[in-house]
Amino acid sequence: MFSYRHAFHAGNHADVLKHAILLQIFDYYAQKDSPYSIIDTHTGSGLYDLEDDWAQTKGEFYDGLDKVLQAENPPAMVERYLDAIADLNPDGIARYYPGSPWLALTALRPQDSFHGFELHPSEFQTLNDNVKQLFPRPNRRVRLYAENGFDGIKRLLPPPSRRAVVVMDPSYEAKGDYRQVQHSLNEALRRFAQCCFVIWYPLVQRPEVQQLRRYLESQTLPWLHTSLTVRAPSRDGLGLHGSGMFIVNPPWTLYQSLSEALPWLKAAMAQDNKAQSYLQQHKL
Repeated sequence: MFSYRHAFHAGNHADVLKHAILLQIFDYYAQKDSPYSIIDTHTGSGLYDLEDDWAQTKGEFYDGLDKVLQAENPPAMVERYLDAIADLNPDGIARYYPGSPWLALTALRPQDSFHGFELHPSEFQTLNDNVKQLFPRPNRRVRLYAENGFDGIKRLLPPPSRRAVVVMDPSYEAKGDYRQVQHSLNEALRRFAQCCFVIWYPLVQRPEVQQLRRYLESQTLPWLHTSLTVRAPSRDGLGLHGSGMFIVNPPWTLYQSLSEALPWLKAAMAQDNKAQSYLQQHKL
């Protein structure tokens, strides 16, 4: 249950896609003065050292962040993502990598709030330590919970502001996570149908992945669904060959931004000639 550590995968191709999208969503919600809540159900530790042994074990960032940094003429959506990396590494060397909670917290305005869940004991402690770098003193707008985010979001929706972004990206190491994501989405939308609900999932050779994709696209609310495959699935059926993002009630700007960014990201991070992208939306 506690074997997964995102540090092994920090900065990989899935992180690039996920974090570029999240930044666009956070920026969109900040266009209005009214407050909003960010709820992250599976935060991880929030900040990663790419020179650390864990990150270097698999070196997945070499096929993700590093390739993006080396590619020319990034589209606006990717440029915004690279700016966030640069803000964390003022010396120009991309050593430190921001996870979803770090990006959310740095986007937080005085009127906004953040709720982060992490069940792994040591990951939660590291998350606490990392958050203190941004908020050295206790802050009522920033709440961290050492518990399962699948259950925790129930008591937070709807927020008083009636504006919220829920980020859900479990490890999916347990097959039950795929079903739990579906259940949590149903529960959340029953409580707050206007919520922007962001789901990340891996592209791996499991039947649960296709079942989840079909279920998500059966939703009747407005949604956007995108995925990026960087290589052909391996013959042994192991490994992550791509990832997907499904957004309920997406910003209206997101589809066009992804239309511009996906071809560039595919070209930048392709590992073979089987790389491909997918983008679909459903409007009311």
